[in-house]
Amino acid sequence: MSLPSVLKPALTPFIRFVQNEAFAGVLLVCVAIFAFAWANSPWAANYFDLRSTYFKLTLGSSELKLSLEHWANDGLMAVFFLLVGLEIKRELLIGELASRRKATLAVAAAAGGMLLPAGLYALVNGGGVGASGWGVPMATDIAFALGVLALLGSRVPLGLKIFLTALAIVDDLGAVLVIAFFYTAGLNLAFLALAALTWGLALFAGWRGLFSLKIYAVLGAFLWFFVLESGLHATLAGVLLALAVPIRRPDPAGYLASLNAAPRPTEGEEEEARLLDLEDLLERSQSPLHRLEHAIHPFVTYAVLPAFALMNAGVAIGGGAGLGVVSLGVLLGLLLGKPLGVVGFAWLAVRFKLASLPDRVHWGHMVGAGLLAGIGFTMSLFVSNLAFGNEALLTQAKLGVLLASVLAAVLGAGWLLVVSKSGVEGEALDGAVSAE
Repeated sequence: MSLPSVLKPALTPFIRFVQNEAFAGVLLVCVAIFAFAWANSPWAANYFDLRSTYFKLTLGSSELKLSLEHWANDGLMAVFFLLVGLEIKRELLIGELASRRKATLAVAAAAGGMLLPAGLYALVNGGGVGASGWGVPMATDIAFALGVLALLGSRVPLGLKIFLTALAIVDDLGAVLVIAFFYTAGLNLAFLALAALTWGLALFAGWRGLFSLKIYAVLGAFLWFFVLESGLHATLAGVLLALAVPIRRPDPAGYLASLNAAPRPTEGEEEEARLLDLEDLLERSQSPLHRLEHAIHPFVTYAVLPAFALMNAGVAIGGGAGLGVVSLGVLLGLLLGKPLGVVGFAWLAVRFKLASLPDRVHWGHMVGAGLLAGIGFTMSLFVSNLAFGNEALLTQAKLGVLLASVLAAVLGAGWLLVVSKSGVEGEALDGAVSAE
């Protein structure tokens, strides 16, 4: 059954986003499996040599030298966080999170999905050598989670996909705050001041309505470098820049006048050229935020996340390395804490009439979403790198993340397949909860 035409304009961005992230999830799985197999193969030394290969960027007398692993984690992932920041800003201002009741459901579910996993991890590792890893099981990998939902197709309602998208976006915001406040080392005040000044210029440019993306690209490059040198994690520069990019569109009057004044295209090459001009005109009439989001989304999908997976999913399990108490904390947090937190806090929000479930979504679906939220891959691996300097503990954390993500995907997909075949029971459960 096709969507009503009146709903298509509003839902198209979500549908496009779901489709892209579904492919990103499949690609990430393949790259992660390849990296893990490589790191445990007879050619493992080549893998780790590749990760530790240094590349330098020289500008005048200044030189920035980082390993390939750090270029992926600190450089490319800043673009990923830029995309996350753009999505957060868009959803807060004009998207799903702009509606109070819808936002309340996503925020409540995300809060529960962060607090309970961190609490369970701390219960296992509090006071021990792995205590600093409490932030590892807090995050949700939106690419993997939506990839699993896409594989289920029409068996799950669109409202569940939209809810899980909003949940993951709020979740990412929470992860950004955790990184900024709890996983930041000593600060260099001089570079911090330069970063603040650069961000102020970007905010001023957005406030003044400067719509050229080149301005934000140049300011973003300087902001990234200053944040990197300040002691804050460099990826935070991406979020800060996203907050400055304006979401309002240029004055449409000039574009409409140009479109109305444009002569009717003739046949042949002249017609094609005129159509390309009109297409460019329409694209430039979009807000800078939407243009930037659409421009970098394929780069993040096909380059940034696969590169990150290649550099971080290669965990060697030989030589005594393996699962441990840190892995147990991560497993409990992602597989138990996530679904309990997401469903429990969402139920409280609905119970106290602060929010309502999306259309055609019942509590059986919500349990499945909670299980899928336990797929922590990208962000959990990222936080693991920040939380642990000890290689053995880092290996435990990464193994816990990889194992939990696979199990969460299987359990979530299996659960949703079951409840999708028993829709009557799901509706009955929904009615029973509402009647309480």
